[in-house]
Amino acid sequence: MAAPLLEKLSESLGSPEPAVRLLLSILIGYPFALVYRRFLFYQSATVIHLFHTFSGLALAAFNFGPQLYHSAVCIFVQFLMLRLMGRTVTAVLSSFTFQMLYLLAGYYYTATDQYDIKWTMPHCVLMLKLVGLSFDYYDGGKEASQLSSEQKKAALQSVPSLLEVYGFSYFYGGFLVGPQFTLRSYQRLVAGELTDCPGKPPNSVIPAMKRFALGFVCLIIYAIFSPYYPNSYYLTDEYEAQPFWYRCVFILLWAKIILYKYVSCWVIVEGVCILSGLGYNGIVDGEPQWDACANMKVWLFETTPLFGGTIASFNINTNAWAARHVFKRLKFLGNKTLSHVATLFFLTIWHGLHSGYILCFSMEFFIITVERQALALVRDSPLLTKLANSALYPLIYIVQQFIHWLFMGYPLVPFCLFTYDKWLKVYSSVYFCGHVFFLVAFLIMPYLRKALVPKKERSQKKDE
Repeated sequence: MAAPLLEKLSESLGSPEPAVRLLLSILIGYPFALVYRRFLFYQSATVIHLFHTFSGLALAAFNFGPQLYHSAVCIFVQFLMLRLMGRTVTAVLSSFTFQMLYLLAGYYYTATDQYDIKWTMPHCVLMLKLVGLSFDYYDGGKEASQLSSEQKKAALQSVPSLLEVYGFSYFYGGFLVGPQFTLRSYQRLVAGELTDCPGKPPNSVIPAMKRFALGFVCLIIYAIFSPYYPNSYYLTDEYEAQPFWYRCVFILLWAKIILYKYVSCWVIVEGVCILSGLGYNGIVDGEPQWDACANMKVWLFETTPLFGGTIASFNINTNAWAARHVFKRLKFLGNKTLSHVATLFFLTIWHGLHSGYILCFSMEFFIITVERQALALVRDSPLLTKLANSALYPLIYIVQQFIHWLFMGYPLVPFCLFTYDKWLKVYSSVYFCGHVFFLVAFLIMPYLRKALVPKKERSQKKDE
């Protein structure tokens, strides 16, 4: 009975049935959170773990059928490694290796040249969660003086139970599309500590509804405009026949619209986390904060003219996970650039095996490097600083935004088209303008610095 209804619903919405199932699963998190608040908040930890486990399994079965066993097996193996290997480097490396190889095998056997909603989609979220769990358990065995403030908050003092790990992994507010959160945060949720009203469910209904409303607006924007900017248009003769300026503007607008798909899901599911209490982040200046599970800074995303600003506003929890468990733990390399490259390489293979991911993240590194050089140039040059703070700033801002979104869309092309024959066709049609722009910018930056920055300032920076 459910299948024909879903088919009709997907036809009326003009969306594939897997996408409709995913959206419904995200939305049903709100009723689940209300059930938790109304009936389970005062129940024992065992009852709450069971609720989270079976609600998450129901969502997995609804979306992926019998393939839910992939997640169940990996969670069980992770628990065994915690129990049998203890707080050892071997346990961390074994966890990372097993979970990553399982995910990559899933990509290898299920990947197509299209974006498909399969069991590997929530599994990449789960992989980070389980590997992070092994790190946090390992950190729990260290002296407090050896840990950063982040690590102290997440460190586990005892091994969790099997039911606790399942409840943590299948929590309806994070199983399908994230966000990332630690087992320590989940334990505080189950203990009723994540509330602005001690001993009572949090006053989070209104904050949760605000995020739901914002996410729903983003979803509507995507639903209305995405049919006009499909990925497939890049591969048509019509696109190739358009003037050069049109092709570039299409990339700009397409990038802006395509990202609303992710923004809407993350903001809506953030509302679920807020409603349950997981989003509680303490009290600042007398006001409760609900951004502990924020995966998007929507205002920054919409207004920043910088590539770095967009990265800082987008998929925040995943970036924070990579910074905490990859970048910062590579401190022993003694080289931030090398750590940055290694982190981006990890994120590349974590996303999948397509060549488009490799190109996208390698271009991200190059673009961010050039932007940092440009910002340093503006900061150190009296002429450019004066110009940036002049009455011309509104015009400069508009030009910045155009360049920003054009070249945000540029690396997104291979990210969304996956295979080299597709993204190469698009790049050829715009004459590799993004590659040329940033290569030229990278090469001329030293000369611009020599021409625009006073010699004394250059000497000081060199000494530093």
